[in-house]
Amino acid sequence: MDKTIAAPSILKTKQHFEILNGLRGVAAFSVVIFHFMEWVYSDFSQNFIAHGFLAVDFFFCLSGFVIGYAYDDRIGKMGIWEFFKARLIRLHPLIIAGSVLGLLAFLFDPFGIHTESYSTGKIILTFVCSILLIPLPVIADRGFNLFSFNAPSWSLFWEYVANIVYAFVLYKIRRSYLLLLTLLSAIALCLVCYRAGNLLGGWSGPTFWDGSARISYSFLAGLLVYRSNWVIKNKLGFIGLSLLLLLAFVMPYSTWNWLSEPFLVLFYFPLLVALGAGTSSTPVFKKICTFLGNLSYPLYMTHYAVIWMFGNYYTNHQPDAMQLTLIIVIGTIILAGAAYLVMVLYDMPLRKYLNDKRKERLLRRKTGL
Repeated sequence: MDKTIAAPSILKTKQHFEILNGLRGVAAFSVVIFHFMEWVYSDFSQNFIAHGFLAVDFFFCLSGFVIGYAYDDRIGKMGIWEFFKARLIRLHPLIIAGSVLGLLAFLFDPFGIHTESYSTGKIILTFVCSILLIPLPVIADRGFNLFSFNAPSWSLFWEYVANIVYAFVLYKIRRSYLLLLTLLSAIALCLVCYRAGNLLGGWSGPTFWDGSARISYSFLAGLLVYRSNWVIKNKLGFIGLSLLLLLAFVMPYSTWNWLSEPFLVLFYFPLLVALGAGTSSTPVFKKICTFLGNLSYPLYMTHYAVIWMFGNYYTNHQPDAMQLTLIIVIGTIILAGAAYLVMVLYDMPLRKYLNDKRKERLLRRKTGL
């Protein structure tokens, strides 16, 4: 086969929005710090990053925008199954990695639970469901998370659902219908928040359906921002927009969450996406944003195994404030380093291998060889 043949158009990648990549990284680090701090302060009103969990809603909104940008004009050519293959290659290697790390943490946590109280069959079933992204909230010592060995996978479950709905429905509907769906999902999100008092749900069995409201609105809103070309030209840059994003996460936790949290998700995060798409960065910050964007998903999907161990250590030993500060700062740095190693030694090589195989197959199909 002629090696000079160009890759099919469905495999060509578009330019990236560097600032949005950087903001994704900022949100991922915020999630890590939030997960440390929620063990320390069960009373969220004392937690300086009590709304760090809303980073997931920002991820969802960003995902809607990026999926629309990347696939709206080519999913019809590439076909639904090729779209699914592309998304699986992008997302699933780290779902598996996070599940493996979570299983190891469950079995060998030096501060933790008594695994002998769980049968081997139950552990194996939970692990298999975790790598296949099938919700199974059955481990009490893991807070009945949908995915007991890697809690953040709950958002990837809903991301997969959103991608399926996009492929079969959303990519071909008119903007007026997209707007209607977005408004309906906004109502659902407000009802969920009013009922629960916050938007923290979605990760556990009892709050399963809260996740559907969170993904529905934010993904649709991100897609609507892209299709409406609501890109706001500005000079805020990476630093300015990072500070604006962090303001949402450090907003005080109060009895008014049922109003403030929907405001952030319904209006503020789509606005930040529109601003992020409309600004540019210097060469130095472009490299930083690219690095943070690449690291964000590995960090998000691999950090929680250590969070469980930290929680068990904190519960058993009650370290003082100075020790906690050192543990959280050093722990975050170590988790970032570990995520980087997972990214360069596992995720990137595996995705490159799978994408190369996919490219070869598509080239053979194109040339008839």
